[in-house]
Amino acid sequence: MISINLADKVAVVTGATGQLGREMVRALADAGADVAVCHHRNETKARELVGEIERRGVRGIAIQADVTDLDSILAMRDKVAATLGSADIIVNNAVIQYEWVSVLDQQPEDYESQFRSCVLHNVFMAKAFVPAMIERHWGRVIGISTECAMQCGENQSAYSAGKRGMDGVLRVLAREVGAHGITVNQVAPGWTISENRPEGCDANEENYRKRIPLRRRGTAREIAHVVVFLASDLAGFISGAYIPVCGGNVMPCI
Repeated sequence: MISINLADKVAVVTGATGQLGREMVRALADAGADVAVCHHRNETKARELVGEIERRGVRGIAIQADVTDLDSILAMRDKVAATLGSADIIVNNAVIQYEWVSVLDQQPEDYESQFRSCVLHNVFMAKAFVPAMIERHWGRVIGISTECAMQCGENQSAYSAGKRGMDGVLRVLAREVGAHGITVNQVAPGWTISENRPEGCDANEENYRKRIPLRRRGTAREIAHVVVFLASDLAGFISGAYIPVCGGNVMPCI
């Protein structure tokens, strides 16, 4: 029987209090990992989530951090190491939300925020956590991207630009740290069912579903399962990958 066991691993999830982040924390904990729940402002939700995973029999800690600030991430790293131990798995999930409008109407600060929360976020997490992975000759870096990075649809310019920049950073990182037993991959969700955007919430949903080979929207748990797989030894020979989890809505081609 094949199973995923992360019982000896420590994971850090940024943006952990959002619905997708919460499911990734739960799934990692279900696989046995101890999890640092990184939040920006929602300490109450972060502490609730820590209590939830501790009842599953693993350790957890709620930590505030600004993922666009290197000093903040370094302080988070130190708290994780002091409480849970050095991180084996980092899941870079946090992103700044903004209004989606045309290139001509998008504010310059929106592009700057996407650069900081997509590109610099991943750079800073690598600087903070990868050196200890190199020492142990094992590690997992997982960036949460989006199908939008391939679609480049209308009103997505700032988001797509940020995620495409993130893609470049993580592919280079994969080449630079692979010799140390560290994999670097991206998970790219589609339009996922959430509390804020449940099924049937939008007039465009039917058209969206029709374009998807599987004819439905995905769930946060389905995204989380791919994260857990990439965090495990089962994915030990996968690196530099961009993996859409969107029912086939986008398909990278050879």
